[in-house]
Amino acid sequence: MSLRKTVVPLYAALCLALSAAAAFAQDAPAPAAEPAKTVAAPAAKAETKSPSDPVARVNGTTITRLELDRAMKVMLAQNQVDAAQLTPEQLKQGQDVALDQLIAAELLLQEASKHAVKDLDKLVDDKIAVNRAKFSSDADFQKALSTVDMSVNDMKDFTRKDIVISSFIESQYAAKVVVSDADAKKFYDENLEKYFSKPESARASHILIGVDDKASAEDRKKAKEKAQALLKRVKDGEDFATVAKAESSCPSASQGGDLGTFGHGQMVAPFEEAAFALKPGQISDVVETQFGYHIIKLTEKQEGGKESFESVKEKITEFLKREKTQKSVVDLVSKLRETGKIEKL
Repeated sequence: MSLRKTVVPLYAALCLALSAAAAFAQDAPAPAAEPAKTVAAPAAKAETKSPSDPVARVNGTTITRLELDRAMKVMLAQNQVDAAQLTPEQLKQGQDVALDQLIAAELLLQEASKHAVKDLDKLVDDKIAVNRAKFSSDADFQKALSTVDMSVNDMKDFTRKDIVISSFIESQYAAKVVVSDADAKKFYDENLEKYFSKPESARASHILIGVDDKASAEDRKKAKEKAQALLKRVKDGEDFATVAKAESSCPSASQGGDLGTFGHGQMVAPFEEAAFALKPGQISDVVETQFGYHIIKLTEKQEGGKESFESVKEKITEFLKREKTQKSVVDLVSKLRETGKIEKL
């Protein structure tokens, strides 16, 4: 099962950007979201404006240009997007997306602030300490903050907001979500091939005596004879990796011929057929491909198959809970937009 986890509040994203989003690196499906390419830094002309300029008001609370610019930088860092590669239209679209996310986060914060969080100050300090510990020195931590125009106090403020919003979502929505076994089984059945099927794979090493496709028949004969001589050496007991390092013309020679793990369709047909026909530890005869002559040693083989429902039920249940929670929060934000006073300036 290979999926990514959903994140709702932008405040969480702002804090997590400084720690490589480690807290959200879980397996779960990706949410429907704007493509990364639409996330952009402010246009150059915006730099002449004051950071304190208001760009929006949400029920009387001002969102400043500094907050918008900072959000853009964080999203750039998270999505590894180079603003210089984006068109003016993409830059403007990115600004609009970031502002809408800031507005949504502010609406959530205002609603969440109606619910007290026990030991909030301690939770903030603990989370800051966890983030700081991910850096080798305080200087590195400060440098990471500076890349998104944040001070330690700024990060504390964002962390506080993140915890308030997250606690609200957990207590008012996530904790109340119920996913039945029938729901989980339905998801499993509908996504069996997509998420829960494991194809057969193999890991192998090889020794390649490369032959140019324009080589003469005589040259090809000599290459094959050399491969056959090397095959005899490894079958007589010489260490395969040592021979590969010394004799193979493939770049994998530096790793003792190790090609890593591959599945069906990833290697040329004669190589694949020979490799998957072997048992772990076995060495093939000389195999000819358009690249030359190979001697293949199978390191390991993983049989294909399907994960059982019982083995993935817990993961599915957790995902469906997150999905239902996400939908509830999106619906809440929509209602808060309708009832709130939002001004884009």
